[in-house]
Amino acid sequence: MKAAISVGLGGSTRFELRDFARPKPHAHEVLVEVHASSVNPKDWKYITVLNGLMPRVGLPPFVLGDDMAGVVVEKGAQVVGFEAGDAVYGMSIYPNTGAIAQYARLDARRAALKPSNLSFSEAAAMPLAGLTALQALRAAEVRAGSKVLILGASGGVGTFATQIAKAFGAEVAGLCSTKNLELVRTLGADEVIDYTQPSFTVPERKFDAVFDAVSHYPMSACASWLKPDGIHVSALDGAGGTMNLLRAELAYGHRRAKCVFVKPNSRDLNTLGTLCEEGKLKPVIDSEYAFDDVGDAFARSRSGRSRGKVIVNVKPR
Repeated sequence: MKAAISVGLGGSTRFELRDFARPKPHAHEVLVEVHASSVNPKDWKYITVLNGLMPRVGLPPFVLGDDMAGVVVEKGAQVVGFEAGDAVYGMSIYPNTGAIAQYARLDARRAALKPSNLSFSEAAAMPLAGLTALQALRAAEVRAGSKVLILGASGGVGTFATQIAKAFGAEVAGLCSTKNLELVRTLGADEVIDYTQPSFTVPERKFDAVFDAVSHYPMSACASWLKPDGIHVSALDGAGGTMNLLRAELAYGHRRAKCVFVKPNSRDLNTLGTLCEEGKLKPVIDSEYAFDDVGDAFARSRSGRSRGKVIVNVKPR
């Protein structure tokens, strides 16, 4: 089978399809014929660096990708709830999930049946970003009537967070650039804030929760936008996220700070799927690339200009 890897370091990194043996599922895993996957910053921030180092220590490179959607072709001895032929989606968080490949193993406890109203490309957009958004909003204790500010509302995680917060009954303000204002409005945001304007200010009113979906904004700034008992949540992402995690017990008055590190599981995937089937959630796809063009997909993700998710269609449609 073919699978995507990265070769080289830094500016010399290139992406290739390489032949690998078709994997065999372990006891709790299903083997998925992958129809589509998506690009996440984790791959180009960490895995491409690791792959550049692997040859130096005599190890093979990691296959890229976490998110997958496809069809079950085989299952392990202890798998229940899935059968060959089922259309599924999901993710693992292992360094070598290997989802950008023609076949990939997936822990059945981190998989769910594909929502009936989504294409494989749409389903592949959802696991990592959708689960991060869902779990972050829970950590922020968002509920009906909550006032929520989402930073990076037009990105992969932010587009899910905006819709999920609205599905929870929250009042949502989304922070994004000028070109993305209308997109964030269409996702249901009650208010959009353009951070590119010279006069940019967050409204004087305070929020019950601030979710930094891009792990970019200083905790002090987020704290200033919160009510006295508000909660700031950020997605764990590199050194900045690690520092936030180390400081998560610090408080600004009674304000709290939390970090989330996505925990893939079938229950939460099913929650996302139900929201999709109820018409309350729809993945936002920035662009789609053929399997052979995986390098272009990574370039688009790394550009920082994508709106929603970047998809790799592993199996031609």
